[in-house]
Amino acid sequence: MDKFNDLLMTENSLGYVYQLAKKSEQMLQATLSGDTKVMEEILQYAHNTESPVLSYNSEAELSAVVNLCYLSARSRYRIEREDKAGKGFADFIFYPERKNDDCIILELKADGTPEEALAQIKSKDYTLRFKGRLGENPQYTGRILAAGISYSRKTKNITAKLKYISPLV
Repeated sequence: MDKFNDLLMTENSLGYVYQLAKKSEQMLQATLSGDTKVMEEILQYAHNTESPVLSYNSEAELSAVVNLCYLSARSRYRIEREDKAGKGFADFIFYPERKNDDCIILELKADGTPEEALAQIKSKDYTLRFKGRLGENPQYTGRILAAGISYSRKTKNITAKLKYISPLV
């Protein structure tokens, strides 16, 4: 996988796949650096160019777009969708390959706000997923980055907000 990932990121003769890998790497870097403007631009563009008209407004379609935009993150994270966490199911959880890297919880809200998504991450204790079970030492020691992403069915706009919500140790 590492060799394949290197090929995707360096071989521009792969055309669409190369461009997708580059954009998804840009998406991950924007997320980790807190650049929500770039995140919103990439998500908006992908949603407008990749989503079928008949399913454009569904949260499932937005999930598919998010999955596509974070393709390169799979080289550094194990990404789980609808993962059991705390008192519910988080839309996306990014488990870092290295235990001291930042963990990411991403929550989507159709016709809501990024702030509501962030509040849900906190109120449903999704961060417990990284702390291990009772009596275990935590598997991860990095920070937890909460990402709230909302989509308005009316305006077709995507907005994002990021917040580090707690250290793991």
